[in-house]
Amino acid sequence: MRWICLFALLLPLPAAAFTAINGMKVQQISPTEIAVELDVRRIETQYWCAAGDFAKRALGLDGKTRMWRASPKPRKAGHGMTFTLDPAKKTANAGPSQFGSGPKDGSVSVAMAAGNYCRMEYPFHRR
Repeated sequence: MRWICLFALLLPLPAAAFTAINGMKVQQISPTEIAVELDVRRIETQYWCAAGDFAKRALGLDGKTRMWRASPKPRKAGHGMTFTLDPAKKTANAGPSQFGSGPKDGSVSVAMAAGNYCRMEYPFHRR
């Protein structure tokens, strides 16, 4: 019986989704695209947080790397958000509001998404 259990542990398993620092599930769907699964309790910046955290920790990208939203606004019911590292695949007018200096092309740096958007605390979410 033990041998059967040990053998079962050696079988290949499907790739598990990455869990971002805010608890959201993230997967890489292509070399330049990142999908964040739907969580109805979350606001848009938390999706950016999850994508930025994935790009930083799982992909090891530099904090200056730019990231765009690839899924159109508004988010469809029952769907998460998709982000891209390729500016050719971005969705027009789908980036967050931007203040200050920097590109006004709807992109956010990986460092800003993972650093600033992940700092928000909400009473209904535990880390």
